Amino acid sequence: MPGEPVAGPATAPQDPMAIVRSRGYISVLVLSALLGVPISAMAFGFLALVSELQSLLFDDLPKGLGFDGTPDWWAIPLLAVSGVLVALTIRYLPGGGGHKPAEGLKTGGAPTVASVPGVALAAIATLSLGAVLGPEAPLIALGGGLAAGAIKLLKRDAPPSTVNVVAAAGSFAAISELLGSPLVGAFLLMEASGVGGLMMGVVLVPGLLAAGIGSLIFTGLGTWTGLGTYSLTLHQVPPTDRPTLAEFGWAIVAGVAAALLGEAIHRSSLGLQRHVERHRLPLTVLMGVTVGVFALIYAVITDKPATGVLFSGQDALGPLLADSADYTVGALVVLVLCKSLAYCASLSAFRGGPVFPALFVGAAGGLALSHLPGLDTTAGFAMGLGAMSVAMLKLPMTSVLLASLLLGGEGLTVMPLVIVAVVVSYVCSLRLAKRPAAPTAGHP
Repeated sequence: MPGEPVAGPATAPQDPMAIVRSRGYISVLVLSALLGVPISAMAFGFLALVSELQSLLFDDLPKGLGFDGTPDWWAIPLLAVSGVLVALTIRYLPGGGGHKPAEGLKTGGAPTVASVPGVALAAIATLSLGAVLGPEAPLIALGGGLAAGAIKLLKRDAPPSTVNVVAAAGSFAAISELLGSPLVGAFLLMEASGVGGLMMGVVLVPGLLAAGIGSLIFTGLGTWTGLGTYSLTLHQVPPTDRPTLAEFGWAIVAGVAAALLGEAIHRSSLGLQRHVERHRLPLTVLMGVTVGVFALIYAVITDKPATGVLFSGQDALGPLLADSADYTVGALVVLVLCKSLAYCASLSAFRGGPVFPALFVGAAGGLALSHLPGLDTTAGFAMGLGAMSVAMLKLPMTSVLLASLLLGGEGLTVMPLVIVAVVVSYVCSLRLAKRPAAPTAGHP
């Protein structure tokens, strides 16, 4: 099970089929289904709260203070406040505000119940005030932590394997609709956790059950409240033709470029993170101000809203593709540069997920590439999205699914191009990544 030690000479490995045939596994399935309802409702409420706070702080508050619109510099003081709140949460609340996004998407091991408030507060302060991170990692942690707490409360002597499976199901339910489909969320969690073989099915079945119920809850709450489902969707996808030989060549270019940019972001964010951890409060505030400055630079240069650089990019992906004709190559290049720098600064100091900013940066880069001969808009968008996703997450199957399913019917047409771009980016990213230091003598 995820989070358990690998079986060694002193511990016999568990038989997956024996687990499935056991009476306790049926109980796990029932409990996963029951927990899927409140956890998915919690996830919906979390996303609704973040969305409402963003609207309040970036739309209503400037108008209330007498501005005609939101000034381009508006995010700078808000992100400074975000830096203070996140730094204090990390320093004083249990759990350190959740996992460090600069180190990638981590799913192993649910947080303790005591750390759940810190994870939630750090994520809300990050996401609602403009930092360039997404909600997926906090939701995975919150869903897993609440599910693990529930099983321990109901059955104090529950074995670690049961706790881990139920916690994984809670994480499935929490992101069931966030990525556009429960299937994509399932691939994300299974690929990130590294569970394989027959044991994958043991964990996957309760998770899919919880995700399916969570998806229904998301849809029902979205309809009942009128707030929508907060799902990653694209409503206007330009038609595309079958891939050409030239487009396969551009897929290789997109893969290499995404790998280089992704490795630059990854290394830079880790380097900055080491400095931030030494001086948490002042440097977290500085990183927040830096994000606001990059948004201001983008707005001044391109005459586009600063919100193009702020936030995760989840809600901006659809408008970016629909309005792609309004962006020049220069504007797209500036967008990629400023968003990448803001993403890097956010990864180093704040708390959130790395998925959606990577998708947005890749999509914008793919649109810039589509201005070159032999590549249309939809193909460039999909290739860039998939290539940058795998460059930052190192999850090739999830990256192909995200880029293909997100585009609906057109995604099936461009899937061969996405696969080439993802594979090239994945291999190049692994070759570019720093190798772990060689063990010293006497230390295997």
